[in-house]
Amino acid sequence: MAKTTFWDIIEQTIKKVGTPLSSKEIWDKANEIGTLGDFITTGKTPWATIAAYCYTDINRGGDNSMIIQTNERPAQFFLRELLNTIDLGKVQKQKETEIAKEVEKQEKRETKKFNERDLHSILATFALGDPHFKAHLKTIYHETSSKGAAGQNEWLHPDLVGIYFPFKDYKRETLEIQTHLTISSIKLFSFELKISLNFVNLRKYYFQAVSNSSWANEGYLVALNIDQDTAFRDELRRLNNAFGIGIIQLNTENIFESEILFPAQTKPTIDWDTVNRLVNENSDFSDFLKFINEDCKLGKVKSQYDKVLSLDELAKHVKEKGINNAL
Repeated sequence: MAKTTFWDIIEQTIKKVGTPLSSKEIWDKANEIGTLGDFITTGKTPWATIAAYCYTDINRGGDNSMIIQTNERPAQFFLRELLNTIDLGKVQKQKETEIAKEVEKQEKRETKKFNERDLHSILATFALGDPHFKAHLKTIYHETSSKGAAGQNEWLHPDLVGIYFPFKDYKRETLEIQTHLTISSIKLFSFELKISLNFVNLRKYYFQAVSNSSWANEGYLVALNIDQDTAFRDELRRLNNAFGIGIIQLNTENIFESEILFPAQTKPTIDWDTVNRLVNENSDFSDFLKFINEDCKLGKVKSQYDKVLSLDELAKHVKEKGINNAL
C-alpha cells in the first residue's frame, strides 16, 4: 500500500476543508481532521515543504497547475479543480475577518498572561551568552524620558540597549594600540522587543525598530512568537535586505536555542547626534553611557546592567510569568 505523501496531504486537506489555506494551515488541518494518514516526517517545519511543493507546481504547471495561489500575504493555496465551487472574494473577506479576530484574541491572551518587559531578562540572558553578541544589556524605560510635544519622542527609544566589551577577547597590548589609533572593538546594540510578530503588525514593529535603532552598530527586532508562514519569512528577508534591522526569535524552552533568523547589517560608525539626543531625553540611556565610560576606564565590567539569570532562575521566571512560545 502506498504511503501518504506531501501531495496527498495538500490535495486531501484542501478538498476536505473546501477553502484556500496557508501552508501552515494545511499542515495543522491535516493533523486535526486526519488527512495526515501514515505520513511521518523528521523535519521541524513541514509546512515550509508544503509551501515549496505548492510554489513548484504553480511555477512549473502555469495555467495547468493543480495548485493556485489565491492570496499573497499570507500566501494561501487552493485546488484549481475546485475554483468554481466557491466565491473567492467572499472567502477572502471571511479570512480577513478571522485573522483580525485571531489577532484580537492573541493580544488579549498576551495582556492577560505576561507583558513585553517580562521578556527583558530572557533577552539579556541570551545576549550575554550568545557568541555573536557577548553583550551586556540595559532596559530603557520610556517613562523616564523628558516630556515633549506630542509625537516628539515617538519611536525614539529602543526597549533595550547593549554593549560588547572586548576585554576578554583581546590582549591588553591589542586594546592599547586601538586606543592610540583612535579605534575601538566596542560594539553598541539596540533591541526592540515584542511578544508576537505577524503580517498584521510587521510593518509597524519593523519600522519602529528602524527608527529607534538608527544610532547603533546593529539594530534588532526581537519576538517570542514569529509567524511561520513561508511568505512571511520572505517578507522578513526583504525588509532585512532593504533596511538592515535583524530579526531574533526567542526560545523559552532553551534560551540558547534562540535564533538570529536574519542578522543585522553592521554599521561601522555610531550616529552620535542621535546618541546625544537620547542622553538628553532619557536618564536610563544616560546611565548606560556612564556605565560604559566607567567600565572602559577599569578595563572590566563592574556596572549594574540588566540581571542575567541562571538557568534555574530563568526556568522559574518563565513558569511564574506563564511565558511560552505557543500562544
